[in-house]
Amino acid sequence: MKNSELSSKTKSSEAFLRRLFYGASIVSFIGFLDASYLTVKHYLGVPLNCSVFEGCELVTTSQYATIFGIPVALLGAFYYLLISILSFMYLDAKASFVPRILPPLTLIGFLSSIWFVYLQLFVIRAICIYCMISAASSTTLLILGIYLLRSQKVEFFAKT
Repeated sequence: MKNSELSSKTKSSEAFLRRLFYGASIVSFIGFLDASYLTVKHYLGVPLNCSVFEGCELVTTSQYATIFGIPVALLGAFYYLLISILSFMYLDAKASFVPRILPPLTLIGFLSSIWFVYLQLFVIRAICIYCMISAASSTTLLILGIYLLRSQKVEFFAKT
């Protein structure tokens, strides 16, 4: 391969990575806002306004809404904040460790979301729209993480 072709592929893969991290920063910010809203409502003891489904209050006040006294929403807010910070670290400083650790983190977030959606549907038997927004956010982040993994494999094999 010629140097110009290699340089062009490198530039396009860098642009692709930037788009992935911009997407991750936007989605994680949405997830952070959602989880922060739930956390604030939890600590204020204020009922949620739930216009689409009637189960928000039931879900967010269930025994599954906290782990060792910590609201699950607060853990979610920290998760989304971490993903957002890592995305900005890559976008701003091209922190080389970020593309390696982001995909496993998105898998952890996705698996957590699956667990909480399961609890809503089959144990609590109520749906919280805010929780479903979080599940959609974590699913989108997982998809971005998969694309990130795939792009790393392509780059790895192109270098060898």
